[in-house]
Amino acid sequence: MTPKEIFSKVDHTLLSVTATEEEFITLAEEGIKAGAASICVTPAAVPFLKQKFGDQIRITTVIGFPNGYNTTAVKVAETEDAVKNGADEVDMVIAVGKAKEKDYDYLLREIKAVRAAAKGKILKVIVETCLLTEEEKIALCKIVTEAGADYIKTSTGFSKAGAQLEDVLLFKKHIGKNVKIKAAGGIRTLEDAEKFIEAGADRIGASAVIKGYLK
Repeated sequence: MTPKEIFSKVDHTLLSVTATEEEFITLAEEGIKAGAASICVTPAAVPFLKQKFGDQIRITTVIGFPNGYNTTAVKVAETEDAVKNGADEVDMVIAVGKAKEKDYDYLLREIKAVRAAAKGKILKVIVETCLLTEEEKIALCKIVTEAGADYIKTSTGFSKAGAQLEDVLLFKKHIGKNVKIKAAGGIRTLEDAEKFIEAGADRIGASAVIKGYLK
């Protein structure tokens, strides 16, 4: 794959708690230059980036990030606010504890509620694979599919590990035909990104892939 082909699948990401407006602007400019799929930024950065860049670059933001243990009502409110502020895509974190309890009905209801609040925008569901068993990962593939989400996403990049190729391969076997895969966390080079794309990921969440190449 060419760098341009890879960049077209990258959500160019900046979710640092210390990120400044200037850094977000640089991120957007890099994303536009590279032809990124989107930029992925904190919720508070969405309004001014949408105002400054309009439709030059798609904007992704995060919901219930990074731990996912907010109530459903809070996640719904976050999603509604993000959409109102101009987000084109939302990446929500599941309540991992509910997966551990095997309370899959709760997770299904929550994802459906966020799906509705997203008002047709692309919804990616972060399941935090490093905290899950294989059985839980397979169950979540089915839940994400049933809930009508657009993507299942491996990781926040804020837990103990990020994306693993074997998880992408596992997801590919168990998700529905209308669900795509986003791999995120620890993918730092074009070569790494290409491996995940070849394994079945349609999106890559990364902070360094584009930045490193453009330097």
